[in-house]
Amino acid sequence: MAVVKADAYGHGAPSASRAALEAGAACLGVATLEEGAQLREAGLNCPIVVLGSIHTGTEVAAAEHWRLEPTLCTPRQVLVCAEHLGAPHPVHLKIDTGMTRLGAPWQEAVEFVRLAYRLPRLQVASVYSHLATADEPDSAALIEQHRRFERVLAELEAAELRPNCVHLANTAAALGDPRLHYDLVRVGVALYGLYPAPEFSTAAYLRPVMQVRARVTQVREVPAGTGVSYGQLWRAPVASRLATVAIGYADGVPRRLSGQLPVLVHGRRAPQVGAITMDQMVIDCTHLPAVAEGDVVTLLGRDGSDAVGAADWATRLGTIPYEILCGFKHRLPRVVRSAAPTFNV
Repeated sequence: MAVVKADAYGHGAPSASRAALEAGAACLGVATLEEGAQLREAGLNCPIVVLGSIHTGTEVAAAEHWRLEPTLCTPRQVLVCAEHLGAPHPVHLKIDTGMTRLGAPWQEAVEFVRLAYRLPRLQVASVYSHLATADEPDSAALIEQHRRFERVLAELEAAELRPNCVHLANTAAALGDPRLHYDLVRVGVALYGLYPAPEFSTAAYLRPVMQVRARVTQVREVPAGTGVSYGQLWRAPVASRLATVAIGYADGVPRRLSGQLPVLVHGRRAPQVGAITMDQMVIDCTHLPAVAEGDVVTLLGRDGSDAVGAADWATRLGTIPYEILCGFKHRLPRVVRSAAPTFNV
């Protein structure tokens, strides 16, 4: 399963989905009905699983209309779904083995799954769970969740309720432990060239997919002591050459990175200075006298022999690269560049 929720982690869900399917993905995973409908409207006809739960008859009708396969997490959701479906429809049953977020308690899995099988309009397409600590290999919590999932499967087998597809592995588990793979793996951040944690860097060769670039819109020379941007939090220590770049926090560049964001221009690093504003930022290119209006500035990606990654931003902000990628807004155009894939697993 190619997980393309949150607009494919900020990359553009329709184009990322097509690439994943062309590379062999069996199905897509989204978080909401709206995300699934967007993919249908884009012409994608593969199975699409909604990983978030649904609660109302209206949502069930929308899932049926868009041919989306919902996740059901409680007996009530099972009954609501069965009541409002017009014809047999695939559903996925989620079991909580320790994530403590969504899913029926693992101790009640047999009764939960049996209820779904008894309702003729439900086609149980899979039973699955989600791991809380898969990015911490051999953690006690991971081992316990695996043990609980195995117990659930054994009990379903004994009750003749085990479906053809069961799945547990997210990206980290898919990269880290084949024992967690079962019939399907749900791969998210690795699709976009990032590791779920540094420990997985030897599991596969990944290249970041996203590059974020903007253009210089103005270049100016300023004397020492000149204040820059709102609050004039930065003042030029010497006579300086500054370039304004047309991108800001409304596009997904966090304002909290103000004064600590390196960018690449002409293959070299330049510091961002002053406060990042809604639509603009300023970089100090005193050491780059050739920078001119219209030049391309790389915020994420490679320019020459240097590169800046989402992990660099995340480290400075005390967060994870996932949040950085998902933060890029829709007003940034997504330009798809095709390249021959290189696989080295």
